[in-house]
Amino acid sequence: MQLFYSSTSPFVRKVLVLAHETGLQGELERVKTNPWQGEAVLTAENPLSKIPTLITNTGQVLYDSRVICEYLDGLHEGVRMIPEAGEQRWQVLRLQALADGILDAGILRFMEAKREVAQRSPEWDKMQKNAVERGLDYLQTNLSNWNTEINLGVITVACLLGWLDFRFSHEPWRTDRPGLADWYDTFSQRPSMQATVPFE
Repeated sequence: MQLFYSSTSPFVRKVLVLAHETGLQGELERVKTNPWQGEAVLTAENPLSKIPTLITNTGQVLYDSRVICEYLDGLHEGVRMIPEAGEQRWQVLRLQALADGILDAGILRFMEAKREVAQRSPEWDKMQKNAVERGLDYLQTNLSNWNTEINLGVITVACLLGWLDFRFSHEPWRTDRPGLADWYDTFSQRPSMQATVPFE
């Protein structure tokens, strides 16, 4: 399988962490890609020019990270990272959606900061920052069972927090969130997390 990726993308990292946790990392051939440049090798497979994009062994093209993770989760014999049914399934998917949404807001802030100063919108940045802060506060108060479970929801939260350390180290998220910080400090020591640390 081919995975179009960037070493800085938290959504790619989510896929890679799940692959490590399920023993599938060796099945992925990584194709380094810059989605911002609209490279033909990527746009030929994904018209959105977004990563991660996966080409399966049968030639099927899959995107985005949520779809790819669900596909990979069906290829192994271990405990599912996405429960197949019941209340737990919806809890895991909701946690993934929350962490993905916080990432979306953070990435909008990151891209806004790259614009010329005169073109930036402080109001837009504040709106996105507030979404990030509210999301992190929710995670701080809803940590139950995270130390005993491994699933796609907590994987996505861990990739989110790692990305905030990578891109927003000047705005420490740990302040007033000791429980979330302690959980992440432990989770980030997993081999899957150590093998996928973002870098430029």
